[in-house]
Amino acid sequence: MNVFFGLIPDTAASAIWAMVIASLLPWAVSIVAKASGGFKFRNNAHPRDFFQHVTGVAARANAAQQNSYETLPIFLAAVITAMLFFVPQSIINVLAWLYVLIRIGFCVAYITNLAMFRSILWALSMACSLMLFYLAIRVSV
Repeated sequence: MNVFFGLIPDTAASAIWAMVIASLLPWAVSIVAKASGGFKFRNNAHPRDFFQHVTGVAARANAAQQNSYETLPIFLAAVITAMLFFVPQSIINVLAWLYVLIRIGFCVAYITNLAMFRSILWALSMACSLMLFYLAIRVSV
């Protein structure tokens, strides 16, 4: 684990990159959903209708995409709040990148239908965001 932490620079840019990657993750999972569901250019007129009729990997990838959009605002707000309240940047960066890695694992677990593991990863990703809020509160007191 120390190898992972040593790779993360102590700059604000690192946290910003983590936010960018987290923001692009739902889009990446949507590509998996579309590719595995047989999405065609003509389906682009009504993509939500298309996803109402898919099953299996495509349906799970679409659900992972939706969940990624649901948790993303909490993560982005947590990182920005922690930065505004001067939580040490190294801690912000570790929690931000940990969130990204956990969310990637969450999407893989969702697509491969590992329900219990997926739920554990969801809780851990939320813990990263909540920890950032908690640290911002502690620093502000």
